[in-house]
Amino acid sequence: MTRVFGHAETVTRLDPELLDALRRAATAAEQDGVGFVVDSGWRSAADQQRLLDDAVVTYGSLAAAQRWVATPETSQHVRGEAVDLGPVTARTWLERHGAAYGLCRTYANESWHYELRTSAVRNGCPAPYADAAHDPRMQR
Repeated sequence: MTRVFGHAETVTRLDPELLDALRRAATAAEQDGVGFVVDSGWRSAADQQRLLDDAVVTYGSLAAAQRWVATPETSQHVRGEAVDLGPVTARTWLERHGAAYGLCRTYANESWHYELRTSAVRNGCPAPYADAAHDPRMQR
């Protein structure tokens, strides 16, 4: 875990626009007494592969694992375009206010996973995919 304003690689290697939106949201949330923690942001391809391998063991098949963990080639984390946040109070705050910063929950089964959707500032967040296996970007 690391703070949104920290200097760990998991934060500093995030896409600059995502990081800016995240930091602006975190600053506003702090005014409400809510702190953001980055449980996972940018990941190396090797780290992503390890997570996928572990998920295959946990869930029993690659298809089941891919509901929760993307391949290194399709992972938004490897691109620096996704962030997993905690604690629950931060996620609850983002559910209410995240669209104003373009921060949207991507998967219904992952309350912690957020990505930047700049159109959300005007139009609100799109409905999340049921899980990663339903995300067309994962079908490469």
